[in-house]
Amino acid sequence: MIHRRSQILCAWFLAWDVLLTAAAWLLAYFLRFHTDWFPSEKETPEFQYCLRTTPMVVLLAVIAYRLSGHYVVHRLRRLREELLSVVKGTGLMGLLVMAATFGFHSPYESRGTILLFIVLSGVFTLMARRLSWWAVGWLRSRGYNQARSLIVGTGRTARKTARALRAAKWMGIKNLGFIEDQPSSWTDDLDILGTTADLPRLIDKYMVNHVFIALPMRRYHESRHIFDILSRSMVEVRLVADIPDMAGLSLTTTNLDGMPVVGLRESPHFGLNVVVKRVMDIALALVALVVLAIPMAIIALVIKMTSKGPVFYRQERCGLNGQTFQMLKFRSMRVDAESATGAVWASKDDPRRTKLGTFLRKTSLDELPQFINVLMGHMSLVGPRPERPVFIQKFSKTIPNYNARHAVKSGITGWAQVHGWRGNTSLRKRVQFDLYYITHWTPWLDIRILWMTIWHGLFHRNAY
Repeated sequence: MIHRRSQILCAWFLAWDVLLTAAAWLLAYFLRFHTDWFPSEKETPEFQYCLRTTPMVVLLAVIAYRLSGHYVVHRLRRLREELLSVVKGTGLMGLLVMAATFGFHSPYESRGTILLFIVLSGVFTLMARRLSWWAVGWLRSRGYNQARSLIVGTGRTARKTARALRAAKWMGIKNLGFIEDQPSSWTDDLDILGTTADLPRLIDKYMVNHVFIALPMRRYHESRHIFDILSRSMVEVRLVADIPDMAGLSLTTTNLDGMPVVGLRESPHFGLNVVVKRVMDIALALVALVVLAIPMAIIALVIKMTSKGPVFYRQERCGLNGQTFQMLKFRSMRVDAESATGAVWASKDDPRRTKLGTFLRKTSLDELPQFINVLMGHMSLVGPRPERPVFIQKFSKTIPNYNARHAVKSGITGWAQVHGWRGNTSLRKRVQFDLYYITHWTPWLDIRILWMTIWHGLFHRNAY
């Protein structure tokens, strides 16, 4: 059975890091010089040189892993934190090994071998970490290595915290009950163990390891008093932020001259990320236009033959930072469609549609000209769908954080659309999914959304 204290896990991880780093260093030598995968015209160095440098490499690896937070062990550690620490650790290790071997003029100098070593050690270490955490999670889900917790509060945030702990059995944190100074009739369904004054006694009695302060925002002033009480006990304390109406936003913490600063709305779309996304947009949009050139030409010809008016329909939409642009679509309605009604959403069986327009809107083929908007920089392939200014003025007053959608470029498809939130569906749900996309963006998420768009097909029951 795995012991509760994190030192055991740290020692376990350290042992595997030493073993796997040495194995990766030796394996890199054999792959580089004794296989046909990496042909080399240089003379093969003797294996004894590789063997002699192994202790130095292992020592530098442990130092690099320590500096990159590789041995920070706690129950709430997430996969992305683990992955980031492995990438940082192996990268720093590679630089240290390269500097040491070349600085000491070691007879065993090979850039190719060091590169292989970095890749192998990263893969080996991450696999060992994930397997170890899987085993720990499996044991914890079956009652081993359990920690006990108390939740201060009985409101919405406290209840959500309790549900989250029950769902995440891999953490091995069992909530014993709730602490509340202001119980009411609607808290009868909860197991309230006492008040905040009872915390020291309850912590000692039940051997509690974690306390979650999950008070509503209006009672945050009580947190200081609760923390003063908990300062007498050796227990981990975490504050669960009660931030309503901000679904999809990810919180970040930084330090400003010793003061903790919590970021409520931060976008990953800056610096190199913007360049990567723009390059993806241009490359994929060009490919799409080349592949779809003939179908788009046929659609344009049929529109011209079946109804009077232009082939394209230009409509003012709002994109990045709320700036307006002319979004292109294949015309699917009569030219005078909004002359009497003004700006309105399309409805089911809308009489303003042309015969071809019904098919184009149902299959989303009317959206194909927006690849041109992508090339012009008005839009992205993936992002929140752009809306008309007249509707934005209305929605921004009634839907919280609606304007946060404009932190990035609008998209042809998006996280909300591939989950069915398009057409005449819940705007609040759309905003929730759009904000999730904005704060969790990665190039791989864009690729996933594009694949889901193709996989689920163009047809959708809410498209009209």
